[in-house]
Amino acid sequence: MPSLNLNITPLLKNTTTSLFKPNPLISSSLKDIVKVLKLSADSKNLNLGKIIHAQLIITNQVTENNLIQVNSLINFYAKSGKISIGRQLFDQMRERNVVSWSALMAGCLHNGFTLEVIELFRNMLLMGNVRPNEYILATVLSGCCERGAVNLGRQTHGYAVKSGLMFHQYVKNALIYLYSMNLDAKVALQILNSVPGLDNSSYNSIIKGFLEQGCLMEAVKILFRMLEDCVPWDKVTYVSAFGLCAGLKNLRWGMQVHCYAMKMNVEFDVFVNSAVIDMYGKCGRARYARNVFDGVEDQNVVCWTAVMGAYLQNACFEEAINLLCEMDASDIQPNDYTLAVLLNCCAGLSALKHGELLHARAEKMGFRNHVIVANALINMYAKSGNIKAANRVFSHMSYQDLVTWNSMISGYSHHGLGREALAVFYDMLAADEPPNYVTFVGVLAACGHLGLVEEGFYYLNHLMKKNGVKPGLEHYTCILGLLCKAGKLHAAQEFMNTSPVQWDVVAWRTLLNACHIHRDFAKLLWHLIDMKCFDGIRHIDIRWCMSFWNFCFNDGVCQMRSTRHHLDGQNESASEYHMVFKAVESLEAACMGHGI
Repeated sequence: MPSLNLNITPLLKNTTTSLFKPNPLISSSLKDIVKVLKLSADSKNLNLGKIIHAQLIITNQVTENNLIQVNSLINFYAKSGKISIGRQLFDQMRERNVVSWSALMAGCLHNGFTLEVIELFRNMLLMGNVRPNEYILATVLSGCCERGAVNLGRQTHGYAVKSGLMFHQYVKNALIYLYSMNLDAKVALQILNSVPGLDNSSYNSIIKGFLEQGCLMEAVKILFRMLEDCVPWDKVTYVSAFGLCAGLKNLRWGMQVHCYAMKMNVEFDVFVNSAVIDMYGKCGRARYARNVFDGVEDQNVVCWTAVMGAYLQNACFEEAINLLCEMDASDIQPNDYTLAVLLNCCAGLSALKHGELLHARAEKMGFRNHVIVANALINMYAKSGNIKAANRVFSHMSYQDLVTWNSMISGYSHHGLGREALAVFYDMLAADEPPNYVTFVGVLAACGHLGLVEEGFYYLNHLMKKNGVKPGLEHYTCILGLLCKAGKLHAAQEFMNTSPVQWDVVAWRTLLNACHIHRDFAKLLWHLIDMKCFDGIRHIDIRWCMSFWNFCFNDGVCQMRSTRHHLDGQNESASEYHMVFKAVESLEAACMGHGI
């Protein structure tokens, strides 16, 4: 930032000189003071801002009579991440105006202190001497959105209507984003349709909200509406559009949006380029993503991370790890997201040594307490066979999010440590962290390792429903495996018949292996006939083929071939025999595939 420093230096010299002049001239430097503090905040130049603060203290300009100076200081410290100093200055003020409240609230929101934003707003209303403006309402609505405080957001909505600020652009967009983020699409669309003066920011807010909540088709409808209403797309719109195509894995749409952006001469900055790379990665075109990356002139850490992520999503783990050497050669330092992607690549390769080197690098760079890095470390160690190291990372974390809990539960289940997995699950519930789809896959797998049939059905039928999680194929497969491991083959067959899912080869393999272990081939054969599913036979292993073939031969099933031509079309029993023949033929094909 040399040009910025050159601009600040003469301004700072003039400001420093004027601060020590007699009082009549001090006011003439007020604009310079505000400018320098704003530049310091925007460039996050903490030392420069502290110099100005010290000079203001020396000249006694940090008092109740110097609202502009104090407000500028609050804004500076808030934007620089020193919210506690900004709050201290705010609390020392005897008189505050709307800018004082707005600067501190915006700083709290920027630094993730959303609860403080809401509390400050309540205190402001209770004091009653300063009326909130549109910027404060937009900040409060954003805080409600991030905390999921929908009821308070609705109350703020009512206040905006009552105070006449509803039609302000910032308030309107914040309301649209609040409702779309909290799955209240009806209200979000009502605001979009009823409030005049819509611009692309309004559309971007609702598209972003729908996109982040997974309501992809609703977001697509809004994009088409923008085209119908001839609302111009900006860079934010294009980023959202690429995100939609990525979420839908619709390569054709993604390429059309890419071509449209180039046709409209859109500036492909770091955000747009990263969105394009991510889209191609999620649509299964890692090569296209790399081509886009190679064409980027300013390849910063965001672009490098995006192309590594594209490789990760397409299981090109080695290519992603090799990119780190190129990145280092370009003198670009990885950030926490970069290291998380690389650690997950190591997990995919079970490359423990590479993962340990990245762990050491993360420690050296100060990313030890970053949740995204810690989660990737847990995943890497668990999949690389060092569950104890994964547990150490988990134990040293000061904060665990949903991904953390899921990674640890899945890691223990992957290693067959069912009791440890369930213990982590109980700790998760005690910490008031609501489980999700992935959580219950790990929990049911843990029940399978321990043979806890009743507990498994309790989690499937009651606890998942209580937490609003709809069971999927993975959950039903875990229960099937649990029943098979417990030797309840009849119950497993009944479960397959009554479950509302389309079973895949993994489920069939589970049942076939259980029949092999428990030597119950007759039941399996007739069950295959009842289910009219013979393709699953082709996916079994050599041990199963040999055992099942011996059963068929010893029980005389093969002898039924000689009577097959006598049974054509005679009766229902004939069709059953044909089903048996078909099963045996499928079995023969599987055996021949194994060279038996």
